[in-house]
Amino acid sequence: MSATFNRRRFIAAGTAAAVTPLLLRRASAQAAWPSRQIRMICSYPAGGQTDLLARAFGEFVSKQVGQTIVVENKAGAAGSIGAQEVARAAPDGHTILCSISTTYVMNRVMMKNPGYDMDKDLTLVSVIPGAGLLLIASPKSGVTTLDEFVAFARKSGKVNFGTYSAGSAPHMTVNELNRQYGLNIEPIHYRGEAPMWTGLLEGTLDVAMGSYTAAQPVLQSNRGVGFAVHSKKVDALPDVKTLPEQGATSKFFTISGFTGWALPKAVPQPIVDRLAGLCVAANQDPKVKEVLSTFVLEPALGFTESNALYQRELPIWMETGQALGLQPA
Repeated sequence: MSATFNRRRFIAAGTAAAVTPLLLRRASAQAAWPSRQIRMICSYPAGGQTDLLARAFGEFVSKQVGQTIVVENKAGAAGSIGAQEVARAAPDGHTILCSISTTYVMNRVMMKNPGYDMDKDLTLVSVIPGAGLLLIASPKSGVTTLDEFVAFARKSGKVNFGTYSAGSAPHMTVNELNRQYGLNIEPIHYRGEAPMWTGLLEGTLDVAMGSYTAAQPVLQSNRGVGFAVHSKKVDALPDVKTLPEQGATSKFFTISGFTGWALPKAVPQPIVDRLAGLCVAANQDPKVKEVLSTFVLEPALGFTESNALYQRELPIWMETGQALGLQPA
């Protein structure tokens, strides 16, 4: 054996000996996660769908890791206030964001400077695909299908179509239907679903679009007729077909949107993977199941599946959002 080879082996062995403690410390730090209380920042108000999901999943994760998870509602600016706080937090896995696709995707279209960059500042951990959003018409319109709605809109000249915010999925739906069918549907923007559905009940609106759960007062009172679903069938209304099933061709009608969790970008991957695994495991928890059932939602996805959905839907959200022609605020 040559002297050169011996020297190389000695240097390599010394380098390995120096690096090994560092790697062990990193592995130990990651394995110890969480080492203290966790903050889960919900970027929408208490009592809503996002908040209830944050609390149900947070309670399950807390039990599994043996640390308290405190849900803090930091609502405002379409979720950007909460997202900014998490993006600037220490990348140690002790600050988690719970928000929706508006925050993760649409704010880059709707805002000149949302205060965070989804791709540079945050890592998407796990998502819950969105449920089918219902299009519900006033009974006086006589609408029961998409074709009948198009005919009604052409005959009326203008249709008042309720949305729960500018830049929302219903707003994009109005724009895409106008583009395909040459209609003049006017979006009427509300601050949330509750006042929007009240508008339909009171006769202010011809049509409104939103979640099956929030639409219950309209459906149960027979003061609205579901004639289409955005992209996914609603099990409770099997006879109501999706927009694509009824001839709508926009790519926007193939995406679901989502609620999901994110961590600061530099959080080590083992922590990201562990949190994602816990979110998936939570699907079997009775309380989580109840919340998912209440809002007619699918189970949470793992890290790989969540990011595949995000990458698949991102360009469609962006293209459709930009087609609205809104100037970023």
